[in-house]
Amino acid sequence: MNQAHSPDVLPATPVDELSIQTIRFLAVDAIEQAKSGHPGMPMGAAAMAYTLWTRFLRFNPRDPSWPDRDRFVLSAGHGCMLLYALLHLTGYDLSLEDLKQFRQLGSRTPGHSEYGLPGVEATTGPLGQGLANAVGMALAERMLAATFNTPEHVIVDHYTYVLASDGDLMEGVALEAISLAGHLRLGKLIVLYDDNRISIEGSTEIAFTEDRPARCAACGWHTQTVADGNDVAQVAAALAAARAETDRPSLIAVRTHIGFGCPAKQDRASAHGEPLGPKNVQETKEKAGWPLTPTFLAPPEVLAHCRQALDRGAARQADWEERFRRYAQAHPEKAAEFQRRQEGRLPEGWEAHLPIFSADQGPLATRVASGKALNALAQKIPELLGGSADLAPSNNTLIKQPPDFKEVEPDVQWSNGYQGRNLRFGVREHAMGAMLNGLALHRGFLPYGGTFLIFSDYMRPSIRLAALSKLHVIYIFTHDSIGVGEDGPTHQPVEQLVGLRSIPSLLVFRPADANETTAAWRLAVTHRGGPVALVLSRQGLPILDPARYPQLLAGVARGGYVLEEAAGGAPELVMLATGSEVHLAREAREMLTAEGRRVRVVSLPCWHLFQTQPAAYRDEVIPPGTPLLAVEAGSTLGWKPYVGPAMEVVGLDRFGLSAPGPVAMQELGFTAANVCRRAKKLLAGI
Repeated sequence: MNQAHSPDVLPATPVDELSIQTIRFLAVDAIEQAKSGHPGMPMGAAAMAYTLWTRFLRFNPRDPSWPDRDRFVLSAGHGCMLLYALLHLTGYDLSLEDLKQFRQLGSRTPGHSEYGLPGVEATTGPLGQGLANAVGMALAERMLAATFNTPEHVIVDHYTYVLASDGDLMEGVALEAISLAGHLRLGKLIVLYDDNRISIEGSTEIAFTEDRPARCAACGWHTQTVADGNDVAQVAAALAAARAETDRPSLIAVRTHIGFGCPAKQDRASAHGEPLGPKNVQETKEKAGWPLTPTFLAPPEVLAHCRQALDRGAARQADWEERFRRYAQAHPEKAAEFQRRQEGRLPEGWEAHLPIFSADQGPLATRVASGKALNALAQKIPELLGGSADLAPSNNTLIKQPPDFKEVEPDVQWSNGYQGRNLRFGVREHAMGAMLNGLALHRGFLPYGGTFLIFSDYMRPSIRLAALSKLHVIYIFTHDSIGVGEDGPTHQPVEQLVGLRSIPSLLVFRPADANETTAAWRLAVTHRGGPVALVLSRQGLPILDPARYPQLLAGVARGGYVLEEAAGGAPELVMLATGSEVHLAREAREMLTAEGRRVRVVSLPCWHLFQTQPAAYRDEVIPPGTPLLAVEAGSTLGWKPYVGPAMEVVGLDRFGLSAPGPVAMQELGFTAANVCRRAKKLLAGI
C-alpha cells in the first residue's frame, strides 16, 4: 500500500482531535486538583503520543504483560499524566477515580510513573534513565528473536518506543546509551523526541544548542524532523518511515509547544512543573472550546473510539498465541524454554556445576572465584548474560563457552551476532546500569554488569531504580578496598560500601573467600525482590576449608554466621568482619587465644540479610552485651547499627594512598597486630 494512502498516516479526524483534547484536559484537571505536577509536557505532546498509541503501538489492555507487545517507555516521567490518560482511555485497569487521586497517598497514579502499575513498562523520572532502559529492552527483543525465531515461525517481533524530552537528551546516560544503540544497530528502537525547546530555567538556548538529530546521526541513528507535533499525519508518516528502517535505531524530533493552548503559559518555562492555576485553566478551556464542567471529562465518543484498543489488542494477542501454538508443535523444547524464561523460573539442575574450593587451591581473589562461579552457572542458565564497562578481564565477567557478540563490520548483518552472551558496554557505566534494568524489565534474561567498586558511583541512579523496581539484576564490583594498591586513592573505594548498603532492597555481599563467593552467587541467582551486588577482592585471599567450616553455605544465606568460635567458653569479645578483613580477624583471634582470651569471629557478608533474621538467631551470633570489634577496610559509618557502649571499628574514615596493596593495608592499620591492639583496649575499657 502506498504510504501516502495508508490508514496509519491519514490526517486527523474529528474524533482524533477530540481525543487529543481529552488527553490534554484530563492531565490539566488531575494536576490542578492535586495542586502539583507537570502539565506542560502532556499538553504539548498529546497529539504525537495519541498517534503512536492509536495507529502503531501493539498492546492489549486486558493483558499488559503479553510477551510480544510493543514496549512504550515514557522517559520524560514527569509528564506521567499523559501516560495515565492514555492508559485510562484505551481500557487499562486505571479508572477515572484513579486519575482523580493523582499524586495522593496510596494512589495508583504516583507523581512519576512506577513499574508494576498496569501498562507502565519502567519507573521513570530521573531523566535519561528511561531512554537507556529502552535500549536494553530493544536489545532484549533482538536477542530473543535471534535465539527463538525460526525461518518458519516468528514469535518475537516487537518494537520499543520512547517519548523523550530535552532533559533526557541532555543527561549523559542517554548519550552513552544512544551511542551503544547505534553501534548495536537496534533498528526496532524508535524515539519520539518532544522538541519543545523549554527547560525549567527557560529556553534550551541557554545551555543546549547542538544539533540533536545530527548528534544521533553521528552515532549511527536514522533521524527525522516533524515541523508540527500537532499534525497527526506528519507524526504518523515519520513513525511509518522509522518502522521501515530496520538497520538503525530512529530518532524523530517532533516540534511541540510546552503548555500548548494555554495563553499565559504556552512556550514558557512556567508551564513545566506547576499547575496552570484556576484562571489559566478557564482561559485554556475557553480557547479550546472545552466545557469548564464537569472536570475530568472523557466524552463517550472518545471512550468508544479509544477503547477499540481492547478488541484490537485481543485480536493481536490471539494471533500471536496461535503462532506460538504452531511454534510449540514444531519446536516443543524451544517453546518450553521460551515460556520458562518469560516466567523467570530457573532450569532444572542450574546449580549442578557450582564450584567448591579446597583450602589447598588458595590464596584466590574473590573476583577470580566469581568468574569461575559465573561460568559454571552459565552452562546451565542460558538467560544469564552480561558484561563489563571495558573491564571484563579485571572483573572476570566473560562467559567463555558461548559465542561472543560479533564484531560489527560495515555491511555485516547482525542476525546471528545477537545470540552472544558477552555484552560489550565499553566505558559506559551509566548506560550499562540502565540497560541492565531494561533487559530485566523486558523479561527473558538474567543480566549482570561489572566494573570496579569505585565506579559504582557512576551507576548509582540505575542501581537505585533497580532496587525501587525490585528488578533481578546482578552487579559485580571488584577491586573492593585499599588492597587495590598502587592505583592510589582515586581508585581505592572507601565510602562506596556504606553507600550501597544504604539503598533499600539492594543485597550487598562482600564475601570473605572463594566459597563464600560461590554461596553469594547462589543467592544472587535465586533472590527475588531486588538487585544483588557482589563486592569482590583484587588480591588473593585464603580459602576457608568447607570441611572445617560446614556452616559456611547456610551462614552466607543468613547474611552472617559464627566462623570461628571462642576457645574455652563463652566469648568475651566478638569480632565482626567482611571480605578480606575476615582473615585479619581470624589471625588476630589466634594471637589473642594464645594469650588466653576468648574471641569469636563472625563473618558478616551481607548486612541486610543478617538484619532480616529472627532476633534469636542474631543474638545467638552476636550475644547482647558482649564487646564488639568490627574490622572492615571502609567507612566506619555503616557500622552504626551495632554501636553500643563497648564497640570499636577498625575502619577507614579517610582516603587511601598510593602504594602496593600490602603496604597500603599495613600503613592504614589493617594488620593482625593492630586489630589485637584495638581488641585489648576495648577489653580493658580504655
